[in-house]
Amino acid sequence: MSSENNDLDRDLNSLKIDRQRRREADVPSKWATRWIVAGVLFLVIMGAAVTLWRLSHRATEVAVHRVTVTRRDAADAPGIVLNAAGYIVAHHKIQLTAKVNGKIAWIGVEKGDPVEEGQVLVRLEDTEYGAQLQQAEGNLLNLLAQLQELEAGLRPEEIARAGANLEQAKADLENARISLARVRQLFRDDLAPRQDLDNAQARYDAANARVASLSKDYDLARLGPRREQIEAMRGRVQQARGEVALRRTFFEATVIRAPVAGIILERAVEKGEFVTTSFVGERGAKGYVVSIADLNDLQVELDISQDDFAKLSMGQKATVTTDAFPDRKYEGEIAEMSPEANRQKATVQVKVKVLKPDSFLRPEMNARCAFIAKEPARDKDERETSAASKIVIPATAVREAGGKKTVLIVLSGKVVERGIKSGSVSTAGVEVIEGLVGGEEIVVHPPNTLQDGDRVLAKEKQG
Repeated sequence: MSSENNDLDRDLNSLKIDRQRRREADVPSKWATRWIVAGVLFLVIMGAAVTLWRLSHRATEVAVHRVTVTRRDAADAPGIVLNAAGYIVAHHKIQLTAKVNGKIAWIGVEKGDPVEEGQVLVRLEDTEYGAQLQQAEGNLLNLLAQLQELEAGLRPEEIARAGANLEQAKADLENARISLARVRQLFRDDLAPRQDLDNAQARYDAANARVASLSKDYDLARLGPRREQIEAMRGRVQQARGEVALRRTFFEATVIRAPVAGIILERAVEKGEFVTTSFVGERGAKGYVVSIADLNDLQVELDISQDDFAKLSMGQKATVTTDAFPDRKYEGEIAEMSPEANRQKATVQVKVKVLKPDSFLRPEMNARCAFIAKEPARDKDERETSAASKIVIPATAVREAGGKKTVLIVLSGKVVERGIKSGSVSTAGVEVIEGLVGGEEIVVHPPNTLQDGDRVLAKEKQG
């Protein structure tokens, strides 16, 4: 019986739980903990990578516009690039002045009168200038007569008279020689005093000198005047002719004529007033008599801001209107661009020629110019194509950087950047001359961060 109890106690003890061993078994090993931490970190990193990849490859929503080719209408007008205000001015405004000083004797025009080229407008008193002209003409005639006398030389009768005088002098010389010889013989014979001999010798010497002088005169009469004398007289005649021309110019300048056909803009003098070519007094002499302009040659004078000046070029077309007649429009083109800017105003002066002005336009009228975009130069094929059709896209679809213009085209869920050549700009948009053919989907209002190759999602399509 006791042995059975011992066996039973031994079996019960074997069934008891060893708590110390259980605690040792519950503690994990160091390597197991490390593997668990590494696994968790790997799962976190993989999750972050997947999240970043999804974010980086998420498509950007964009609005697109489908490019269409439309038929070019003859009434289509190129876009307006600039509007500016200015004044109508005459291309050539002339303040007509007198060439000489004088008093107004007659004036035959009023403000607003049309005049023809060469028409007499004003006459000055000419009595003084007429007298000076006559005096100069008389002096010229006198010198011309003297020149003709020198060029003709002496007449044959004058030469013959010089020869006769020479012969007479020779005869007197011979008589004086004979008389001297007789008195000298008488003096030798002591029949005549010394005084008679001296007198006879003096008469002989005088007769001999007179023969020599008349002989020279006779030779000069036959040779005629010297060439230098004739040339000197010709110079005096030429000077006299210049004086006559000057006096005639002054005399003719007392009649003031219209230099061009036009309209009298201002009449500055009245009959009896004095005009001068030197000084101008407020109440004294006047500097000019009338101002005249050709109203068929008008321009619009504009001061263009330097910020807008680059939009314009020589020959660029413009539409001209006036405040007085806003319903009347005139064709114009840039005819003049100032070579220097106005520093104070920060502007550049531009003049637009009115191609077909009419009687409604007046100098100093307010005017406005709408400058039309200048069409770029194209080859023959491009001109023929553009004459039949055109492509216009929204201006917001065009990007510009470094002087180049581009658009973003949507292809297979991605954007492709393509360069274009633009034409005129209007309210409808920008005309594309080169780079698009029609049917493309282009991004409008593209974000600055959107680049070539980025994925996009078309949010809206426009026809």
